[in-house]
Amino acid sequence: MAKIPKRRQTINKVVEGVKRYGLDEAVTLVKQCATAKFDETVELAVRLGVNPKHADQMVRGALVLPHGTGQKVRVLVFAKGEKEREAQAAGADHVGAEELVAKVAEGTFLDFERVIATPDMMGQVGKLGRILGPRGLMPNPKVGTVTFDVANAVREAKGGKIEYRTEKAGVVQARIGKASFKPEELRDNASALVKALVRAKPATAKGTYLRSITLSSTMGPGVRIDPNAFIEKAEEA
Repeated sequence: MAKIPKRRQTINKVVEGVKRYGLDEAVTLVKQCATAKFDETVELAVRLGVNPKHADQMVRGALVLPHGTGQKVRVLVFAKGEKEREAQAAGADHVGAEELVAKVAEGTFLDFERVIATPDMMGQVGKLGRILGPRGLMPNPKVGTVTFDVANAVREAKGGKIEYRTEKAGVVQARIGKASFKPEELRDNASALVKALVRAKPATAKGTYLRSITLSSTMGPGVRIDPNAFIEKAEEA
């Protein structure tokens, strides 16, 4: 029988795998178990009562977290003329038009985590689907990354805007901060995401919508949260 590492033994004593915790307690446990030598990322995974295979049950959107994600986001903007200058002034890391599209098309330049484009550039940007699509970087008007208001889009991306969408089994997983965040900051960010998911509930979704909610850090265990208690706390925030 394989020996359980000391770190895992300690974590197992702290977190009961089958128990569902309140939001505040879950945040405390996740921070307590984040003992790696780096600042671990904290993520929230929510399993929704939807079938993402049906277009009318796909849950997708974006929101600016109250306290950001703690991650430095490199933003690339496809724009030209005045919009190119606006994006640069707002702090975009890479800005350009045809020449930037060609550079990304080569497949070797991927020094960015967010892509924004003006509507008039989408005819060319659409050709980058095979490169940007699999990485979840394709600009989309539904999440505000296809817009002429590039300055605001860049500022939001830099300030902690996240995108979310249902994946397999109806799970939405998103980064909500770092282990070094204050408990109330992680709580506020988690509450903001859950409230956004509740607002985005498809009219065709039947039965229990919030099936399960799990909070975890990069190297830590998943701490299950009681959806009912979570919602009550989210409404107070």
